Amino acid sequence: MTNAGPHDTHPEIAQRLKRAEGHLRSVIEMIEAGRSCIDIATQLQAVEKAVAAAKRALIHGHIDHCLETGGTEDIAELRTLAKLL
Repeated sequence: MTNAGPHDTHPEIAQRLKRAEGHLRSVIEMIEAGRSCIDIATQLQAVEKAVAAAKRALIHGHIDHCLETGGTEDIAELRTLAKLL
C-alpha cells in the first residue's frame, strides 16, 4: 500500500533536482548568449540525465518503502511505476 509521507531519500532527490535546476538555468543563459548548439545540446543532455536519475531514485525508493504486501494493489502500482522508468 502507498505511503504518502516523505521517504528518507526525498532530501537527496530534492538536492539532485536543485542541481539540475541550476544546470537548466545555465542552459537558458547559454541560449540567450548565443552559444553554439553543440554546447547547448551537451548541457541539455546533462540536465536530462540528472532528472532521469532523480526520477529513478524516487521510484526505486517508493518500491523499497511503500510496496509492502505484494498484493493486487501493490502489483498494479508497480506496473504503473514501471511505465515511468
